[in-house]
Amino acid sequence: MTPFPLTWLYVPGDRPHVVAKALAAGADVVVIDLEDAVAPDRKDYARAATTERLREPQPVPVHVRVNALDGPWAAADLTALATLPGLSGLRLPKVTSPGQIRQVAVATPVPLYALLESALGIEHAYAIATAHPSLRGVSLGEADLRADLGVRAEAGLDWPRSRVVVAARAAGLAPPAQSVHPDIRDLDGLAASCARGRTLGFLGRAAIHPRQLPVIERAYLPTSAEIEAAETIIKAAAANEGAQALPDGRFVDAAVVAAAQRTLSLGRRH
Repeated sequence: MTPFPLTWLYVPGDRPHVVAKALAAGADVVVIDLEDAVAPDRKDYARAATTERLREPQPVPVHVRVNALDGPWAAADLTALATLPGLSGLRLPKVTSPGQIRQVAVATPVPLYALLESALGIEHAYAIATAHPSLRGVSLGEADLRADLGVRAEAGLDWPRSRVVVAARAAGLAPPAQSVHPDIRDLDGLAASCARGRTLGFLGRAAIHPRQLPVIERAYLPTSAEIEAAETIIKAAAANEGAQALPDGRFVDAAVVAAAQRTLSLGRRH
């Protein structure tokens, strides 16, 4: 996996031919979905097809979103997937407590990613983010969160979005990726939403169609001006030990240098 994946492409687990196409679509991570994208009468088939696919290493990192941990299918999902060679991560939906993370971590060595989709999950964001070393990321499931909160306007999600960004960074995790933009035809809206997410501290985004991938990547890659500014910071830090000020008066410390290094790492994707 790239140090900072920007695109996470979801694909239904009960459509193996679509999964095969997704693996060649250019996403940094492909997420095979066993949860919302699969009807109840297709759960067993989706699990079996996904298990068969992941018996071998895959050309790109593959995560699987299992079914809700308190539901009837999660235990079978985890048992079937826990040690497969082609599995790079497990995405756990509707997480509400750190105990859920610890319970899954005992059963599998695979990196875990928690999806917070309720008011209770948001309230416990930092506790979940620090629940176990196997947890590598937290992010929002905004469709369910909107319903739980009764939110009707984008502004209603600003606080939960900032909460998950702060919780992730406070726990030493990578910045979270944005939740999906559900209208696959609205690429202008997707670009505007990504720009907004970037200002809030998100890094990258989940997608539900390959056409969304280049829009997300463009939105989250640094501009030439940002790369130039990062290079200036790195040079200043290399020339002097400790904190110092740049010629324009900006103060440079370890956190600023780390952010500049991340910008340059992302810039190498151009």
